[in-house]
Amino acid sequence: MTYCVAISVKAGMVFCSDSRTNAGVDQVSTYSKMFRFDLGLERQFVVLTAGNLATSQAVITQLRNDLRQSAPRTLNTVTSISEAADYLGDISRVAQEKHATQNFLASFLLGGQIKGSEHGITMIYPEGNHIRSSKDTPFLQIGESKYGKPILDRIISLNTALESAALCALVSMDATLRSNLTVGPPIEVLLYPANSFDTHRHFRFEEDNDYLRALKKNWDAQLVEAFKLLPQMNWSASEEQADDDAI
Repeated sequence: MTYCVAISVKAGMVFCSDSRTNAGVDQVSTYSKMFRFDLGLERQFVVLTAGNLATSQAVITQLRNDLRQSAPRTLNTVTSISEAADYLGDISRVAQEKHATQNFLASFLLGGQIKGSEHGITMIYPEGNHIRSSKDTPFLQIGESKYGKPILDRIISLNTALESAALCALVSMDATLRSNLTVGPPIEVLLYPANSFDTHRHFRFEEDNDYLRALKKNWDAQLVEAFKLLPQMNWSASEEQADDDAI
């Protein structure tokens, strides 16, 4: 399985993904799920992938081939993030239809900015349609999303600083790694400052990375301390009250 998250705040965008693919307990491999499309000073795109590896690789290959061959429709010709999502969705649907089976489904997170427009992120479903993030939920997830969602819900808002959003994404990933063995390092994180048209703030964390180890250790310790500070319940009194209510 996999876990990818994209965050869009006023300060920019953050992308985070794991690199583990799993086709059974004896078929675990490492593949990057983050792809950058550096198209110069007027447009930048980042794509995160989840689902069938063959389908996602076919989609990324087609995106690159279209650019290389100057096809009529490419990431260089789309005029909006929404149009780029439609384009990617069409490619994905064609790739899946070649095999006509549910086992080849893939989903994507696409983020970027075109000069003259705001930056933004979208999630493209296997069917090819897509949704955008909102002011109330400025993040999108694909893959094993349930474990890492609570921290995002509590911390992320449109006004969150870019570096804080990146840290939150890493904590979200750590929660997923802890609860699901099909998600694993290396972990990739990319920070895109709004209007920078620069995707080079890219980081790759191996399993033995000192910072990841320190983050995990500190977060675990802080959670334990926070739990100890929770208001205590008088369980005996509550039990008596429950007994009274039952009479």
